[in-house]
Amino acid sequence: MENDPAKEFEDDVVSLDIKRPIWDHFFMAHNLVVVGTRQTGGEIDLAPKHMAIPIGWQNYFGFVCTPRHRTYLNIKQEKVFTVSFPRPTQVVLTSLTAAPRCEDDTKPSLRALPTVPAPNIDCVFMKDAYLYLECKLNRIIDGFGENSLIIGKIIGAYVAKEALRSSERDDNDLIFSNPLLVYLAPRRFATIKDSKAFPFPAQFKL
Repeated sequence: MENDPAKEFEDDVVSLDIKRPIWDHFFMAHNLVVVGTRQTGGEIDLAPKHMAIPIGWQNYFGFVCTPRHRTYLNIKQEKVFTVSFPRPTQVVLTSLTAAPRCEDDTKPSLRALPTVPAPNIDCVFMKDAYLYLECKLNRIIDGFGENSLIIGKIIGAYVAKEALRSSERDDNDLIFSNPLLVYLAPRRFATIKDSKAFPFPAQFKL
């Protein structure tokens, strides 16, 4: 009789029902970014996204969205977007970008959010973030249930001087002095100040 692999650890784990989304049953660490777009009528929209990552080792960046959201519609129309990486001190301002729209399709909460113009595209960044990306739409991949993956080619990147890595400064000191904001899905956040070098095997190459 063949061994059932699940029997080897069933006392230590809980089997989740994959007929439904599994993500609310545990925590995962994500980037937390604010994506900026411009509507056809000229109004700026800013929205928080946590399923957001570099796409490969070249200069591509992607995030998950849904065709129901203004962000998706704006990018499909205008073909560009910005990405701001907020600091832990900006978590309340970041949360304002998640506020619902009014009946006239405006988002008044954005008026309280300081912004700066993007240098190369007609949009804005969240002011005082530590990292900024300007992106030109590369492709939209639909079909992940009700969600889509939006991928942009980075055409401009800017990092705060105090957050820039250099050979003259220890990485741990840099992160301690410039903590990172992390979204712990679902519905929590954390500040990263302490870090350690990952113990890669000898001769390992990325």
